[in-house]
Amino acid sequence: MKPNIEISEEKLKNIATHLNTLLADEFILYTKTRNAHWNIQGKNFMEMHKLFESQYDALDIIIDDTAERVRSLGHFALGSLKSFLQVTRLSEQNADFTGQETILQTLLIDHESLISSLRKDITTINEASKDYGTVDFMTGIMEQHEKMAWMLRSYLQ
Repeated sequence: MKPNIEISEEKLKNIATHLNTLLADEFILYTKTRNAHWNIQGKNFMEMHKLFESQYDALDIIIDDTAERVRSLGHFALGSLKSFLQVTRLSEQNADFTGQETILQTLLIDHESLISSLRKDITTINEASKDYGTVDFMTGIMEQHEKMAWMLRSYLQ
């Protein structure tokens, strides 16, 4: 049964597409953050190891919440690596991922890219659909990425 929330099916489908792209982006960033957690070495190892763990834990919750938001709008969430890689706006990390500065820069760039994408998506969804629930949901995610980016940026100064 489709939701009856005064948003047309066409608009709900478009919102779900935006959310599925966000879901893919979050999953790629989650994977990179796990990679950082597993492979970090050098000074501040334990501190960095714990930082990345706290960030991938937060990303895991964002992933689940995003998939559930798609479902609450009457659509199916993407659920395969192949489908994530087809729609993500982020790149998969294939380079050496053991140097602290490289890891921090890579993750920071991705968080800031997600913040920028979220700002655009929030504006688009608000203007096209007036889906205030999704706008609020995405704004909360953007704020979480702003905080994670700040923490990563602090190590690079």
